[in-house]
Amino acid sequence: MNIALIAHDTKKELMVQFCIAYCGILSHHSLCATGTTGKLVAEATGLNIFKFLSGSQGGDQQIAARIACNENDLLLFFRDPIHVRPGEPDEASLLRLCDVHNIPVATNIATGEALIHALERGDLDWRNIVNPKR
Repeated sequence: MNIALIAHDTKKELMVQFCIAYCGILSHHSLCATGTTGKLVAEATGLNIFKFLSGSQGGDQQIAARIACNENDLLLFFRDPIHVRPGEPDEASLLRLCDVHNIPVATNIATGEALIHALERGDLDWRNIVNPKR
């Protein structure tokens, strides 16, 4: 599966710790991320991550474009609902695109863990049935 990683500034360390904990599962999939998040996760885990621009430079929009083109299968977007700053990813448009294209999305660690465990069990393979072109 193609998995995208995005984290608001205050959630980047949480994303790094999450990816360290689930490195074994994530290593079997293609990963992409916004620039800073991808750099931090790759340095901490050794995972191969395609890095887009940083979020403030349009990396979140690059990931949104991949979602719109059905090139991502899952989004882990750890967001800070309390301290969002200008220039951080526009969560409303990302979530809307995920809804339109039936992309499972986690906006917090609890949902992230549920999706990772479902991924490990093979429960997310329904996408190949719904959209066999992928």
